[in-house]
Amino acid sequence: MNVSVKKLTLLSMLIALSVVGRIMFTFIPNVQPTTSIIIIASLFLGPLYGFVLAAFSAILSNMVMGMGLWTVGQIIAWGLIGLISGFLGRYRERIPVIMFVAYSVFCGFLYGFVISVPQYAVSGLSNKFLAYYLAGLPFDLSHAIGNGVFFLILYPVLRLLFLKKFKGTM
Repeated sequence: MNVSVKKLTLLSMLIALSVVGRIMFTFIPNVQPTTSIIIIASLFLGPLYGFVLAAFSAILSNMVMGMGLWTVGQIIAWGLIGLISGFLGRYRERIPVIMFVAYSVFCGFLYGFVISVPQYAVSGLSNKFLAYYLAGLPFDLSHAIGNGVFFLILYPVLRLLFLKKFKGTM
């Protein structure tokens, strides 16, 4: 992994954007730009940067919003999304933007499922995972819709940043 000061600075700015965006949208349950920022950054920077962005976004935003066992689930869920998106980035020029929007919507549901597993495991609800997961689907739906909207808003801006300002270092 070739780490330059430019990439480290960019990663720090993306983490800050993700954290501030998540905190700023707390008034709308499960709607925040964090997942979309992780997806977009991973598409351009790769899976490892996506995972680092995901982990630091979860930890730093939870230092303000409240740290708990769910932080581990968030790191796993957002980290997985960062890894998958990073591998998809190899094909980003061949995949239409609308497919990435659909993918970001899907990631809202993926995040909800992945985060439900450790929460369920420690809750002591034996044989009731389906009920537990279905109860959270309205929140996953709002996360998914928010991801699609944030992706549409942020992708053109961040894409330009990655392609123009950091040309030659990506």
